[in-house]
Amino acid sequence: LGIFQGSERPSVAGQRLGAPESMGISTLEPGQRPPTMPPGRQVSIRVQMLDDTQEVFEVSQRASGKVLFDLVCAHLNLIEGDYFGLEYQDQRKMIVWLDLLKPILKQIRRPKNTILRFVVKFFPPDHTQLLEELTRYLFALQIKHDLACGRLTCNESSAALLVSHIVQSEIGDFDEVQCKQHLLNNKYIPEQDTLMDKIIEYHRKHVGQTPAESDYQLLEIARRLEMYGVRLYPAKDREGTKLSLAVAHSGVLVFQGHTKINAFNWSKVRKLSFKRKRFLIKLRPDLNSNCQDTLEFMMGSRDCCKVFWKICVEYHAFFRLFEEPKPKPKPVLFTRGSSFRFSESPSAGQVIVNGQKQSLNLGQSPDGRQPSPLTSPLLTDAGFVRTDDEDEVRRKRFPTDKAYFIAKELLTTERTYLKDLEVITVSFQKSVGKDEALPDSLRNLIFANFEPVYKFHETFLKDVEQRLAQWCWVWTHVKGWDDKWRFLCVLLTANFQKHSEALLELERMCRSSRKLEGLCRDFELQKVCYLPLNIFFLRPLHRLMHYKQILERLCKHYPPTHDDFRDSRAALADVSEMVVQLHGTLIKMENFQKLLELKKDLTGIDNLALPGREFIRLGCLSKLSGKGLQQRMFFLVRAAWLTASNQFKVHGQLPLYGMTVGNTYHCLSTLIDSSCSTNIHSSLHSSASEMEKWVEDIKMAIELADKCNGPSAEILSSSFTDSSKSLTESSADQESEDDLSASRTSLERQTPHRGNTTVHVCWHRNTSVSMVDFSVALENQLSGNLLRKFKNSNGWQKLWVVFTNFSLFFYKTHQDEYPLASLPLLGYSITIPSESENIHKDYVFKLHFKSHVYYFRSESEYTFERWMEVIRSATCSSSHIRSLSRKEPHVY
Repeated sequence: LGIFQGSERPSVAGQRLGAPESMGISTLEPGQRPPTMPPGRQVSIRVQMLDDTQEVFEVSQRASGKVLFDLVCAHLNLIEGDYFGLEYQDQRKMIVWLDLLKPILKQIRRPKNTILRFVVKFFPPDHTQLLEELTRYLFALQIKHDLACGRLTCNESSAALLVSHIVQSEIGDFDEVQCKQHLLNNKYIPEQDTLMDKIIEYHRKHVGQTPAESDYQLLEIARRLEMYGVRLYPAKDREGTKLSLAVAHSGVLVFQGHTKINAFNWSKVRKLSFKRKRFLIKLRPDLNSNCQDTLEFMMGSRDCCKVFWKICVEYHAFFRLFEEPKPKPKPVLFTRGSSFRFSESPSAGQVIVNGQKQSLNLGQSPDGRQPSPLTSPLLTDAGFVRTDDEDEVRRKRFPTDKAYFIAKELLTTERTYLKDLEVITVSFQKSVGKDEALPDSLRNLIFANFEPVYKFHETFLKDVEQRLAQWCWVWTHVKGWDDKWRFLCVLLTANFQKHSEALLELERMCRSSRKLEGLCRDFELQKVCYLPLNIFFLRPLHRLMHYKQILERLCKHYPPTHDDFRDSRAALADVSEMVVQLHGTLIKMENFQKLLELKKDLTGIDNLALPGREFIRLGCLSKLSGKGLQQRMFFLVRAAWLTASNQFKVHGQLPLYGMTVGNTYHCLSTLIDSSCSTNIHSSLHSSASEMEKWVEDIKMAIELADKCNGPSAEILSSSFTDSSKSLTESSADQESEDDLSASRTSLERQTPHRGNTTVHVCWHRNTSVSMVDFSVALENQLSGNLLRKFKNSNGWQKLWVVFTNFSLFFYKTHQDEYPLASLPLLGYSITIPSESENIHKDYVFKLHFKSHVYYFRSESEYTFERWMEVIRSATCSSSHIRSLSRKEPHVY
């Protein structure tokens, strides 16, 4: 990637990524032609791009808006065009969107005097959904424009950090003279002069960051801002208070100034309509809410209402799921009110607008062009579609022996494991550099003990790749292979204890040094750190479990007469002995790591990660209070029972000593605290299966507390005034409904640095997980190529997929440094497609949650069964009692 500055910037956005100037045809689609023009006279339309250049496009007088939009996308080599739109100022001086279905000249009266602007129309909640670097670049230009015009407001620190990434993208690595001169010549924010020093300070830290990485960081920061992607439409409430309305991926928003005061999630909205100047939001009935079912806002005119209402419907259509509604007969002469309709169905792929079907698949352009290699059908190295016949020929070239696929699992998971080790030995080491915040003693403890392990596995991976390529999978008859397992055991034994010490010492130093804590937090924001940092410190322990599982499957497959049976058994015995020795350490460190992760997600608790503290279960339940059932997050640890709600702030804790579980019926359970002078009742509501797991774990925790000879002296210290608050105190019930509704609307509003942590996913999918589930999800890691298909797409997409920590992470290839997207699996179900779904392929499994549906296709029966097995382990929660067998590992 080049670095562009001043007048050297390319006139076409796609040229930054090396796109050719000719024709603007996607290089991914050989032989494709520009959009067909309707016959008739041509008119010239000027379009201003996101880089402020203007282009002139010739279209027919009868051409629809879609023809022009497709020409713009082709000119830019833009594949993910669905996120963008063309806006212009109409004769009423209102900014409106060009309707792609209507003729251009019926919308624009004077095309010669009108300039259309190509801008971002739909802002996804997570920019990692954008698959193409060009798309992210265009989004970065939009953020830059919104900052400059004052639409994207934020505090001074965020503004300075955003500008520093823009400067890094435009002029490259820090040079003080060049940076100051560039900031004097270019104004990115209204108050730039007062923030000059802070911008320079931030820019100094971005050395080595490429323009693409700067764009990524820019979007990562911007998406967390409250005004990200927000366009305000002036309105008033019934009392005449000045407000603004906006629409986002999650629903309709209400602002007062630049502060969001309310949000109406799409799931709560029954109908949107307008009557003259009145914009109406009809909500679904809610017995637990005192809010009126129809809200009314006054806007400037009927036209203002219609413009906002239409963009609301389009946002709903883009971010929700749709099916074609049955057409209704149109009135012969007149129409009144809202005629724009939408509907929902299990399909993620099509939008019905005014009765016409439009494709809105992620990565697919409006004219149906094939998307990028990530989202296209299975491609060969040359970039062409592979046919089923070629697939059959390819299948015959490779072994079908089950041992081959067991060995291949070792190879694919070893690739992921080596990448995980690189997070510590390469990325983290580079990030902290020689910063004084990381003491030399801790630096040596971490890197001196991880680097030998990394170097061994680097060589080990090459050996496995060579043997698999030649299908020379024998343990004894290849010289030196048996020695590698023995050396592996010796190496891991020598380093495992040090890895645990490194994690404990890092946590201790972070508690005493805010600067080191900030370094670690900043590193976790980097895309290469796709999991919490402390998980990577436990990867060698988890890998040991993977080796044991793979060797067990191999020994089970081989008959006793097989040449490799005895030596496979010997290798398994060595690894199993290590598992027995280190199993206690693994259990303790996994528990400690989980407590550290919860500590980041929760506010109001200070001493959660203490020796002897044991995490048991977390999840979402409905708490019965004076206001009815209210959604709450609950955390069960060995010492106490915690409840949290808005932004996961702990509102109360209840010691488990002396507690009993009352009657459980109709998914409703009552907790009774007999230690108080008057009984405290807390009624909790969930599904029958969820409640059974909760009750089982709570009873077990109460038994453990009762064995401690009285109330625990280690009551969790907190930031509330009274540390003995119970679940039923009124302070939690008095929480504002605005806060509660805001906390339910979107993942990215939460305070933790990652919007898809397990706590967030449990909250939004109304489920729970136990410590056993966490351990199983981490120890059952799986990697490999899969073909993915959306419900309404035609082709299969080849992806490198990694399963770990309850999620699937998607990459283009196994060489990629970071995932392009992820799919948290909590709440999902895994099944085999039925005949009615017309999936006529072998080894296909289906993932579905509510109306979200994904199909995945594996290469063999063995890999199909393995993916089914590990994904079920993440989607079927266990109780803590069932973990007792884990703590007594079987010696082979």
